[in-house]
This record gives sequence, structure tokens and C-alpha cells, in this order.
Amino acid sequence: MYERLKAYEGRAAATAGVGKDLVNEPMIRHWCEAMGDTNPAYAGPAEIAPPTMLQAWTMGGLSGHSDRSGAYDELFALLDGAGYTSVVATDCEQEYLRPLRPGDRITFDAVIESVSERKTTRLGTGYFVTTRMDVRAAGEPAGTHRFRILKYTPAAVRRGAKPGGSAGVKEGGRSLRPRPVINRDNAGFWQGVAEHKLLIQRCGECATLRFPWLPGCNECGCQEWDTVEASGEGTVFSYVVMHHPPFPAFAASDDAGPYAVALIELAEGVRMVSNVVGVPYDKVRTGMPVRLEFLCTDPELELPVFRGREG
Repeated sequence: MYERLKAYEGRAAATAGVGKDLVNEPMIRHWCEAMGDTNPAYAGPAEIAPPTMLQAWTMGGLSGHSDRSGAYDELFALLDGAGYTSVVATDCEQEYLRPLRPGDRITFDAVIESVSERKTTRLGTGYFVTTRMDVRAAGEPAGTHRFRILKYTPAAVRRGAKPGGSAGVKEGGRSLRPRPVINRDNAGFWQGVAEHKLLIQRCGECATLRFPWLPGCNECGCQEWDTVEASGEGTVFSYVVMHHPPFPAFAASDDAGPYAVALIELAEGVRMVSNVVGVPYDKVRTGMPVRLEFLCTDPELELPVFRGREG
């Protein structure tokens, strides 16, 4: 199987692709508002697009892609036919070669760069597939986007586990929430949570606050920082109600019913994603005041959540 998959390396995944829209000001504005990015380079007569929008200009939208190659479809049909029918995106890498400006016409080609040997993960067993997209603006190289997915067969769920459980892991009959990924960049945040503190990074050069935690400042590039403790006050900036898939570990009760996930704007001006608790999911509203508290979801995990206040 691996040798059959390897034969697709180096073959085109898309050729002569064309972005559905020119680089444009409305999309830049929506992106910056959603990200809370107020960098002046992204507005005004000399504006450029945020570099991280590189992939946005190549996406197919709800109508999908019309430029994918036969080799790409064959590769995925081969994986599907062998039982590797599930898919999850794992990571991406981007390289920026020149700024994108309103009016630029985006074109691109993509190649199947690599297929891994069969790997076993907590999700299941399968193959990592990496595609590389070379993006051009007005015919000039503008950047490279590598996108990696895992095509896999889901791991067997233990008999009796409810749908949506974290790989069937249960404690005392209740599904557990997934464990957070803790690394050298965010370990201080989770140490604060263990002490019932919500810590926000503060740049050591320009004093800009940032969240989530990052190794460097987006405003000035400084890598020196300290922390400030959030007051715990905030408001719901936006929210969604999750109805599917059912996930008992996130619901207010074991029936795996709907639950609210919100983007919380803290009093300090930064935003974070968390659950809204203490009010029914259908009573959560934009602008609702909330207050930080810490929720012990199981003996080994405590998380910052926000209690809503109706009225």
C-alpha cells in the first residue's frame, strides 16, 4: 500500500488554479476584524493584505475546487478504498515572498509533496499527506503554502462509550475532555490556570498585551515579555452553539445536548475562546457580561470558563 501511495509524490494536485476573487479591501477588513489585528499596514491607501491570508485567496468556497488534478482524486480514492476514510488537518507551513495588495490576481499550482509511512495516532491509523501550493500574484511568486492532513481509519471505541467521547476515554462513566497541548510557549499560561490565575502576556518593549500566548510580539517583534493577571471581567464578543457532533464531556449534562462556545473579550482588550456556563445555551447573547471562573472537568483537568449574567 505504501509503495502505491509513494508513486503519487511529485504529481500535480492542482494546475493553473485561479483565485475566485482579486485581493480586495473588504476581505482584508473582515479578516482583521475577526483576528483583532489593528496593524496600520492593513488599511489606508498603501495597504497590504495580512501575510497569513495567503491561503484565503486560493480557497474554493462552498462551490468547491474545479482545478484539482486527476492524480489528487486518485490518491484519495485509493486511501478511501483501503478503509482510510476519515480525515483531519494537522498543520500548515507558509513562506511569504512578496506582499499582496488589493487588485492582485492570484494564481497557483499545487503538488503532492509527500506521503508518510503508515502511522498510528490516538485518532487512528493512517497516512499523512502533504501538498505544497506555490502562489503567484500578478504572475510573480508570492508565497508557498504547505498543508498536511491525516487520512486514517478511526481507532476502535470501547464498547459502551458514547459517541463523541475523546477516543472513548472515560472516567467514572463520564466522557473526558481532550487534554490541552502544553509546550514551551504556553506552559506559563497553564501554570497560571493551576493557580487559578488567567495570565496575559505583555510585551517587554511596547507593553502590548497578547493572547493566545506567542513567543514574540506581533506589534514590534520583541521576544521579551512578562505577564499581567486578568481581572476576570469580560463580555461575549461572538458565539456559536454546538449541536453536532454530540460530545457529552462539553455539555452541561450527560445527555450530550447543545453547548455554547464564545469568543470572550476580556476587560484588558484581548480575546479568548472558552465555554459560557451558568446560563442556558439559548440565552447566550453577544455583549453578555461574563465573569471568569475555573471549572474542574475531571480529577486531572481544570479549565478557565466564563459564567454568563443574564440581563
